[in-house]
Amino acid sequence: MLELIQITNDPGFARRCDELGGFRLFVDLERLGKAQRQAGRNTFISVHEAADVARIKQVLRRSRLMVRVNPLHERTADEVAAALAGGADLLMLPMFTRAAQLREFAGIVAGRAPIVPLLETAGALESLDEWVATPGLGEVYVGLNDLHLSLGHRFMFEPLALGLVDRVAAAAAGAGLPFGFGGIARMNEGQVTGRDVLAEHLRLGSGAVILSRTFHRPEDALPFEAAVADLRQAEHQLASRDAAQVEADRVRIASTIRQVAASLPPLR
Repeated sequence: MLELIQITNDPGFARRCDELGGFRLFVDLERLGKAQRQAGRNTFISVHEAADVARIKQVLRRSRLMVRVNPLHERTADEVAAALAGGADLLMLPMFTRAAQLREFAGIVAGRAPIVPLLETAGALESLDEWVATPGLGEVYVGLNDLHLSLGHRFMFEPLALGLVDRVAAAAAGAGLPFGFGGIARMNEGQVTGRDVLAEHLRLGSGAVILSRTFHRPEDALPFEAAVADLRQAEHQLASRDAAQVEADRVRIASTIRQVAASLPPLR
């Protein structure tokens, strides 16, 4: 069963996720450079604060808490210490480009919590084999939104269609690490439907996925818990496919991704 990652600083909503089981909660403290990178795009810019870590941790009974800190900078040690003091179970490092940066971060963390390197730059992808065996890693996670921009792709799922996520999955497995990637919309929504994205998670042996904002729309007639139940039902159905069906789905989904990408203007 996929671990569903929910970004939130709302203790009440975090408690609802925790009660469902199979969730990881995610407090996002990343700020440095993010607004500039994602200017003009309909993407999530967090307003979470360090104090939110303890607020979320206090309501969790079953779920792990992951905290994303800023990219490596002069105050990283302070950010790590504050996140751990608040109860972080996992620490995510974004926007690294070289193995040396991840190793420096691992030295700062010094084994106090598992590290989740967020592979979202061309440099991190290119140097994957240099850093995937870094001591202290707990998981490898692929951030498709920033990765596709870094690679000059038009559409966030192009790295999936091009086999780049397959490469990360194989490297993580070789290092004995779980991996996850991207975000997922509700099952029948999205330019690539949530169900098709879920199919690719199962094909690749992914262990975790971030739920998109489509799952939690207070005004929607289908409540959050029902949307999650739909995902779990689809997960069960997709897990019963045979090898030929999995391959047919891979080919079809890759074709869909290429068609969407071709319809979009080139990146400027």
